Amino acid sequence: MTIATVNPVTGETVETFEPHDNAEVAHRIAEAADAAVTLRDTTFAQRAEWMNATADIMEADVEQAARILTLEMGKPIGQARAEVLKCAKNMRFYAEHAESFLADEPLADPSTVSASQAWTVWQPLGVVLAVMPWNYPLWQVIRFAAPALMAGNTGLLKHASNVPQSALYLDDLFDKGGFPTGSFRTLLIGSAEVAAVISDDRVKAVTLTRIRAGRPIRGVYGRPADQEGGARTGRLRPLHRAAQRRPRCGLHGGGQGQDL
Repeated sequence: MTIATVNPVTGETVETFEPHDNAEVAHRIAEAADAAVTLRDTTFAQRAEWMNATADIMEADVEQAARILTLEMGKPIGQARAEVLKCAKNMRFYAEHAESFLADEPLADPSTVSASQAWTVWQPLGVVLAVMPWNYPLWQVIRFAAPALMAGNTGLLKHASNVPQSALYLDDLFDKGGFPTGSFRTLLIGSAEVAAVISDDRVKAVTLTRIRAGRPIRGVYGRPADQEGGARTGRLRPLHRAAQRRPRCGLHGGGQGQDL
């Protein structure tokens, strides 16, 4: 699939982008994996400082970023500005609340695990791949990236191929805010290359929206079933294949017609 900015009003191809080759993809995965080792040992306070600084940058970039959204997917400029500012607000929310959300939880009755004291402890997974859609080019990504990075994970982004400028804007955004280099990286790849990224042992989790985004994952985690309902929710089965591929599998059904 061509990776390009196409003006949705005129149909003009504004700019075409060269996909990342295998060496560049490997380099970016390595950057994210190295950053994950560093980030997991930082404090919530340090990550919050970086996240708030990144939010400052987005707010300062509101006009530039909004114009990208309008150019690539036709969002009215007022709505585009609102999306950028909503992203910054989301960053500040997780900067403030992530520590309390991920605080250790003492077990009410530790004797059930033959202990005098016991806790649930939340730990970073590592590198998380996000396969994201075009309709909210910044918001859909930030609503994943902000909590993921605040939890000590790093992110890789495979964005929709018609919003490459949005994807590249996000590529070094978190670096600029102070996060360790490589904490978030964009992969300019087509859908056919997603399965190879998922199969890399350094990628510990995947987040995606919509069945179309899930199709490249069928060979790794299972077969996406038919689209169903207004939300066109992706359904993955059989889940035993996911269990064979990964030690942990988290599922969230936010649309219609979940069949798990």
